[in-house]
Amino acid sequence: MPCFTIVVPEGTDSVRVDKFLSRQEDVLMACGCANRSHLQNIITNLSINGNRGKFSSKVKSFDTIEVEWEELVPKDIQPQELPLNILYEDDDVTVVNKAQGMVTHPAAGNWQGTLVNALLFHWGRGAVETTHRPGIVHRLDKDTSGIIITAKNISSENWLQAQFQQRRVKKEYIAIVVGRPPAPSGNIKTQLLRDSKNRKRFKASTDTDQGKFAHTVYRCIACYGPFSLMRLRLKTGRTHQIRVHMKHLGCPILGDPIYGSKNSVFPDATLMLHSSLLALRLPNNQDFTTFSTPTPLRFKKILKVLHGKYQKCLL
Repeated sequence: MPCFTIVVPEGTDSVRVDKFLSRQEDVLMACGCANRSHLQNIITNLSINGNRGKFSSKVKSFDTIEVEWEELVPKDIQPQELPLNILYEDDDVTVVNKAQGMVTHPAAGNWQGTLVNALLFHWGRGAVETTHRPGIVHRLDKDTSGIIITAKNISSENWLQAQFQQRRVKKEYIAIVVGRPPAPSGNIKTQLLRDSKNRKRFKASTDTDQGKFAHTVYRCIACYGPFSLMRLRLKTGRTHQIRVHMKHLGCPILGDPIYGSKNSVFPDATLMLHSSLLALRLPNNQDFTTFSTPTPLRFKKILKVLHGKYQKCLL
């Protein structure tokens, strides 16, 4: 999500945060907002001096205020005929095995070639009516491949969003990481907040007054020398959660250009993270439905090298 940081100038005290922000032209321009009400509607995260803040809080001179917001989505997104690996489809949803490199929805720098562009073409523009981003109720990073479910109408969108918000969805990933975890399995519970030194990164913190709570359950499937194959279950769904938590564990994901480093054994590796399983209740169906995908080819190629180069072991 985009963010903006502003320092309260000297002499500005006892003004509500939302009122202060609505007077800052730079903030309004960055967010694409016209007034305070609009600003309140799109801001998803607000922090003051690194701690969670409220719109009703009063600013003080030299406070550092950071806001994150949902980018405005253009109303004229163009359908594009792009390849889609559809795992399941009915009148309410389309489940896709998203390819690595495909952006989920249009945003700054990626207005075309996204999953939304492809879905609009596949569905036919007149056949779909949803609210915010056409059909999108959860996301995968551009370089993360795997299962994503999309809604084809407003009622389905609301149904799916409620399940994600109430954490009734089971989400599992596989990853190849550099290093070995400290235990065969475990829980990672931290706060996640944006890194003030690099706005494209997030970091883990144990300070409960900072950021948002994030919970990942991990299990090491096997180790191969200095590499490990991991199964990861998300209990929360924060931006870059698995990538940050693996780095926090001392096992950055192989091929991660943001949280890892170039690996001498696999210098050309791309992000080895894949959404392998998604289970939830579909609209108009009370049964728990599970979707899964086969292991991606890029994983098979690296695992083949690992099998030949190192002896497989269990922690």
